Amino acid sequence: MTSRDQPVRSPRKILLFSGHMIDAPGRRHPRFPPEKELIAAGAISMTLSRIDAGPSDLAICGGACGGDLLFAEAALARGATLELYIPFDERTFLAKSVDFADAHWRRRFFAAKRNARLHVLPVELGSLPTGEDPYERNNCWMLESSMRFGAEKIDFICLWDGRGGDGPGGTKHLMQKVRGKAGRIHWLDTNHLWHDLSAVQEGLHEKECD
Repeated sequence: MTSRDQPVRSPRKILLFSGHMIDAPGRRHPRFPPEKELIAAGAISMTLSRIDAGPSDLAICGGACGGDLLFAEAALARGATLELYIPFDERTFLAKSVDFADAHWRRRFFAAKRNARLHVLPVELGSLPTGEDPYERNNCWMLESSMRFGAEKIDFICLWDGRGGDGPGGTKHLMQKVRGKAGRIHWLDTNHLWHDLSAVQEGLHEKECD
């Protein structure tokens, strides 16, 4: 039985994730260069291992290239049930958040989708109210979906440089929302991760923010 087919019972833990997308070609100020993918994947996998993520847990994330899909793959590898949340219809989302990277990210999106429940914001929540940002609304939706099982069950994992994003609704926004609610925060600080692979392997650059 795949993650997509499993009924959503009350999970032991909620593994909520947010993190940077892979940099678009020619990005002026690098944030998540493609060559750092293996470092990020290793840090995410190690974090899930350290908190003993497994088949009794529910993983919630977006579907963008980079952090989201790396987390989705790692969660599925540990047998967790996976839910993907996207702020636009699938075609629009792929154009904005997946297809600008190498073609293999598109394949990885569909591979994750096959083993997940895909939640599409305009389909399930309707049209966005005037003045509301779709990325911020998607962040809030993911957090609300996590909170439905109890705030004390949430482990928030973020792959983040500690700065604001390129627009509304990035990892900083969700970090602020989680801090104002509940849960345990595991911050994978890319300022350190990108520059010290040996420290990543030893788990030295994960910041606990209870």
